[in-house]
Amino acid sequence: MGLDEAGRGSTVGPLVVGAFAIDEGALAELPRLGVRDSKRLSPRRRSEIRAALPALGGCRSLALAPRTIDRYVAHGGLNELELAAFARLIRALNPDLAIVDACDPNADRFGRRLSALAGPGTTILARHRADAEFPVVGAASIVAKVRRDRALASLRARLGDDLGSGYPSDPRTQAFVAAAVRGGDPRPEWLRLSWAPVQRVMRARPAHTLDEFTP
Repeated sequence: MGLDEAGRGSTVGPLVVGAFAIDEGALAELPRLGVRDSKRLSPRRRSEIRAALPALGGCRSLALAPRTIDRYVAHGGLNELELAAFARLIRALNPDLAIVDACDPNADRFGRRLSALAGPGTTILARHRADAEFPVVGAASIVAKVRRDRALASLRARLGDDLGSGYPSDPRTQAFVAAAVRGGDPRPEWLRLSWAPVQRVMRARPAHTLDEFTP
C-alpha cells in the first residue's frame, strides 16, 4: 500500500490523506497506466488515472477539515494529525507493506511512530519523496490530490474563482483570505486560522469599539 497527502501547506480547505493498495504482482500496471507523482500530472490526467485505479486495487482517502487541522496544530502539531490519519488507513486496508511519503525531516522516526500507531501485521517503509520513487505511493498521491482538487472546486463554486489555489503563495488567495478575515467573519469554515499568513492578517484587523455596537 502507498500513502500520501495533498494540501498540507494550503491555508484553505481540507488536508486529504490518500491510500492505494494493490497486489504485488500487479505493480507493473501502475507505470503503464501513467501513475507518477500527482504534482507532475495535469488535473485532467489525474482524474483519468484516479478513475482507472479501482480496477487495479483499493482506494481510500480521508479529508481533514480546517477546524481539525487547527486543533492539532494547537495541541501537538500537524505531523500528529497525519500519523493518526495514515494509521487509520493502514488499519482499514491491512496491507503486508505500507510505503509512506514521510512529512517528518527524519523519515525513519516517522516510520517508527506510524508503525506504533498502526499496530502489528504491517511493515512500514517511510521515505522522503516516496511519491516520485514508488508508483504505489504515486497512486496514493493521485487519490489524495483528486479528492483535494474536487474539494477546492466545490469551494470555488460557492465562494468564487477569486479564492485561487488556496496556497499562501498565491496572490489571489492572499487577497481573498484578507478580505474574508477583515470582513468580520470570525471563523470561515473553509479557512485554517492557525496558519501564520492568516494570523498576520487577523492581527492587522482594526479593533472594534463599544461605540460601534451602541443602538
